[in-house]
Amino acid sequence: MAGGWTRDGAVQDQIDDTVKDAVARARALTPQGKSAEDCDDCGEPIPKKRRAALPGVRTCVACQSERDKAITHSTINRRGSKDSQLR
Repeated sequence: MAGGWTRDGAVQDQIDDTVKDAVARARALTPQGKSAEDCDDCGEPIPKKRRAALPGVRTCVACQSERDKAITHSTINRRGSKDSQLR
């Protein structure tokens, strides 16, 4: 269903692009490589079980929790409003 000046399927294309962006971002944030033995932020030892469960980990659980709180999401509004398109 298209609306206004959009073509058929445009809304689904926007949804697909949003999902692809989220997957790409998650993959980019996933640790890779050899795990650190000590946390990059606080220097505390990273437990062996954490390093085995998540290869490439660089931070302890406490520091990673703080990093996760600071994550901001994209402010791109793919759909926009008709008002913003007319300005």
